[in-house]
Amino acid sequence: MRALVMTAPGGAENSEVREVPVPHPGPGQVAVDVAHAGLNFVDVMTRRGDAAYAAEWPYRPGKEVSGTVRELGAGVTGLAVGDRVVAAPVGAGLAEVVVAEAALTVPLPDGVALREAAAVPLGLATSMLLLTDAGRFTAGDTVLVHSAGGGIGNAVARLVPLLGGGRLIGTVGRPEKAAAALASGYDHVFARGAADGPGADGPGTDGSSGGGPAEAIRAATGGRGVDLVLDPLGTAALDLDLAVAAPGARIVLFGNAGGGAVADLPPLGRLMAGNLTVTGFSHRGLAATAPERLARAVRRVLRLLADGGLDLPVTELPGLDAVPAAHDAMQEGRATGKYVVRVGG
Repeated sequence: MRALVMTAPGGAENSEVREVPVPHPGPGQVAVDVAHAGLNFVDVMTRRGDAAYAAEWPYRPGKEVSGTVRELGAGVTGLAVGDRVVAAPVGAGLAEVVVAEAALTVPLPDGVALREAAAVPLGLATSMLLLTDAGRFTAGDTVLVHSAGGGIGNAVARLVPLLGGGRLIGTVGRPEKAAAALASGYDHVFARGAADGPGADGPGTDGSSGGGPAEAIRAATGGRGVDLVLDPLGTAALDLDLAVAAPGARIVLFGNAGGGAVADLPPLGRLMAGNLTVTGFSHRGLAATAPERLARAVRRVLRLLADGGLDLPVTELPGLDAVPAAHDAMQEGRATGKYVVRVGG
């Protein structure tokens, strides 16, 4: 079968499509014929060689797929060969066949297309968990999302109205990405400052003027600040997060997109003074320690898609050979929205 293989840390020059053996499921596992697979920034961080992502090389990326059940491992119940499913494998999902734990393989409701479903197990489910579990979102909250033009930012913009609605503020690393974020549903989008990184002075990209992003974000909230921050930038934007946090705000850190060193968290006194919460979130950690929570979020999102209340546009790549260039665009900040790749029929 064909699969994308990353041969060593680096860029597209170290990614290639190879023929590899077809995997078979072990006890409690399911083999899936992959129809579509989702691309995620975690694959970019792995490809770059960031610590703790790849245990060895060559590495097989891909953590969310849609397709049909090919083979069941011993002890698996509730699924049958031929069932349409989505799955969250540990890796190796950018391939024609992948093995995933049955606990993280969920039947696909009628009416949900395999193409859109490939964005669910990591992208949409993570966004739902960031808002509801980690972020304790309440209807009417003002939510700040960094990297609002990416897949998670796009998903959050579509989920917030379904969870009761609220004000959405985004930041982007490149001013030219603001228009897409605004079109997806953000009320305001601001550039963090392409030259100096998150927190640098830069104009608002929604037509507002003057000041740095902290000043612009506070002005957009009438001076009150934001109730929830979803931050995939490690600690690079944490000073900005704290500067715009309303009393009682929650700050959720769920990645380290820049790959730099992570700084210490704020002193306890600063958190106590504002009744602030700083929380970490890891899809990989949740899949390993509490798969039922992740599967529950996947089912919830699938129901929203099946009912027609949720719509997530995706950009479809024609095949595995197109993935390295898409990873380049994601790494360089040129990508917008969610990418999925067509793998099987």
